[in-house]
Amino acid sequence: MLSDKMDRNTKLLIGLGICAVFLLFIIFIGILAFFGFSLGNTVAIIPIQGEIAYGSSDILGGNVVNPDTIKNLIKQAEDDESVSAIVLDINSPGGTPVASEEIMNDVKNCKKPVVAWISDTGTSGAYLVASPADKIVASPSSLVGSIGVILDIINLSELYKNIGITREVIKGGKYKDIGADYRNMTPEERTMLQKMVNENYDHFIALVAQNRKLDANYVRSIAEGQIYTGNQAKNVKLIDQVGSKEDALDIAAKLGGIEGGYTIITLTPSQTFEDLLSSLSSKIGYSIGKGIGSLTEENTIKNVLY
Repeated sequence: MLSDKMDRNTKLLIGLGICAVFLLFIIFIGILAFFGFSLGNTVAIIPIQGEIAYGSSDILGGNVVNPDTIKNLIKQAEDDESVSAIVLDINSPGGTPVASEEIMNDVKNCKKPVVAWISDTGTSGAYLVASPADKIVASPSSLVGSIGVILDIINLSELYKNIGITREVIKGGKYKDIGADYRNMTPEERTMLQKMVNENYDHFIALVAQNRKLDANYVRSIAEGQIYTGNQAKNVKLIDQVGSKEDALDIAAKLGGIEGGYTIITLTPSQTFEDLLSSLSSKIGYSIGKGIGSLTEENTIKNVLY
């Protein structure tokens, strides 16, 4: 009898303990909610502002959006249980094809809802980054689109001739100096480069069509390098809604299943003083070395831009 009584008391104490823990948990959640820190009620903003390319931002030039940095920030938001949705804060004219496509893939494969908000500019490679988002919101006066590819080559041969400069090059390979600024391109070389640009252009159109669930022929008809305002972009189906940053945040919160109020955090890469010094030295090194390496720099596919 005594043993049975002790067993009942033990079970009663265990039950009371479980109830107490549950009650404390409810109180804890209530306190968090009161101060606006409910679990899972956060929308994370990831800025994409500047030229998209593999490189580093520096204290001498403009901001560079590195795909590796954005990938890490997206992963950080995905791993954070308090974050339910992501807003890409885009203000960028685009960048290189590879860098733009890398970020696009990260956005497409993100496990949480992603809303892209285009403020001033979301063109070319930056629009490609936004294209797979669950929703794209743009300011009415923003610049959107410019879907196209450009390869910029400068011919200074006449200038060199007029000022008495003769540039000589020793090369191995018939096309090694294709696009060099000291001579005209041959028709054959122009055809080669045009084929490369066309290939990138077709790929760009195919990606946008797939991401936006549009017919490729339709995308081609609106993707001849035109720049649209936010209102015009909505009419041609490049974005889903015209609105403000707050509208984009509200949409993201709704897609993330957040009811009521939500917390906003901005994720940015940390940059130490050593990073700034490294970036500065890289900038100086590039400037000094460009004179010697200008032929390889100017005559490569890196000049193709989205």
